[in-house]
Amino acid sequence: MRAAVLREYNADLALEDVPDPDCPEDGVVLKVLACGVCRSDWHGWSGEHPRVKPGQIGGHEYAGEVVAAGPRATYRVGDRVVAPFILACGTCPSCHSGHSNTCPNQRLPGFVEPGAFAEYVAVPFDHNLARLPESLTPTVAAGLGCRVTTAWHALTGRAALEAGEWLAVHGTGGIGLATLILGRALGARVVVVDVVEEKLSHALGLGAEAAVNARDGDTAALIREITRGGAHVSVEALGIADTANASIECLRPLGRHVQVGMPVGHTARMEINMNAVYMGNLALYGTRGMPAWKYPSLLGLIEAGRVDVAPMIAREIGLSGVSAELRAMNGPTPPGVAVVTDLLG
Repeated sequence: MRAAVLREYNADLALEDVPDPDCPEDGVVLKVLACGVCRSDWHGWSGEHPRVKPGQIGGHEYAGEVVAAGPRATYRVGDRVVAPFILACGTCPSCHSGHSNTCPNQRLPGFVEPGAFAEYVAVPFDHNLARLPESLTPTVAAGLGCRVTTAWHALTGRAALEAGEWLAVHGTGGIGLATLILGRALGARVVVVDVVEEKLSHALGLGAEAAVNARDGDTAALIREITRGGAHVSVEALGIADTANASIECLRPLGRHVQVGMPVGHTARMEINMNAVYMGNLALYGTRGMPAWKYPSLLGLIEAGRVDVAPMIAREIGLSGVSAELRAMNGPTPPGVAVVTDLLG
């Protein structure tokens, strides 16, 4: 099969013919129909992700069709499915308690095992997959990827965002746009932050009530002014110290900060304004992924027409275009996200 393989950090992925994956006993092999390109892929490509090594096939935001099923598989040949990036075992205490995104036995195609920047991908623990609704194209389903599912869990499972609250979103990449769209669907008033005016304009077009260019001064102070006292919930979607602190400092008393951006590599440890946390009686939440059982609540909103994530998708690309998308993440990126829909090109 054709695949894009990491051979050297910060270099073009190698387009190679590699062996087709073996089918897991407890899972399936998917023909990849679409795969999103995510900032988490960039962390691996740049050498910042400690688990991603040369030889890895990336890609963890995928939708596909089952072409082989193991004897203990949940799905059957011909089923069309969408995948969370965390494949949980389903049998451990974390899974039994409903927190499968914290499963200690999780499998991670695209990070540790071969991912979906390829014609086919093996999916163990296929009980984590969700059936692709007829109304949802594989391209849009892949666009959900980890960005929409993570944002959904961040707002509903962690921050408990309520209608009428102010939500601040720091960074308007894929995660940020997903947080904006879902926050609006939940009835929140949303203010977005970025350094690219084109991305801020795009976010305003998707329903943000206000936008702040972080180059214009004290971001937190500007948000407190716009919201007349501070955001109730603030989501950091980049994983860097400047935006993490701006997220914390923009909150009103008793506000909730959610760390969605991945702090890894040189940002794994950062200096945080703990005095603001202390004085404001703030709550700080970390979040990563979404328990697979929450897929129906998210897909139900989309099928009912209450959420439209299609405007997030700005570019459909071939496999050969992944390297350029990753390289672009070294700096401010254009609006929207890219989805690989041509797994041969």
